[in-house]
Amino acid sequence: MAPQALTVLVVDDDPEIVSMLAARLGGRGYQVLTAADGLEALAEAKRSRPALIVLDVMMPHKTGWEVARALKQDPVTEGIKIIMLTAIGQQMNEMTSPLYGADAYFDKPFDFSALEKAITDLIG
Repeated sequence: MAPQALTVLVVDDDPEIVSMLAARLGGRGYQVLTAADGLEALAEAKRSRPALIVLDVMMPHKTGWEVARALKQDPVTEGIKIIMLTAIGQQMNEMTSPLYGADAYFDKPFDFSALEKAITDLIG
């Protein structure tokens, strides 16, 4: 069980994925915030400074890559851990996510236990 103080921001334009991740992570003791697009994600990350962001790549307004790059270039948010989620294909995700500052990446559909282990490894 995660310490209650650890906040995770879940960002995806698919409300089912957001709902599922929020429920699962909340049930494991994380405080969960959500956003539905890249602009919302940037605003929420700057406001709440979560320990970690689970960030979809393909979203309206700003892609996950643009969000990750902006967060890593800002001294206020550069320490936030980022896990990228995408359905664009494993090779593309593997090549691009680290370039934008992702600490880990998963292809959709993803295995929740593997995602949870990555979150635990990154923030506890």
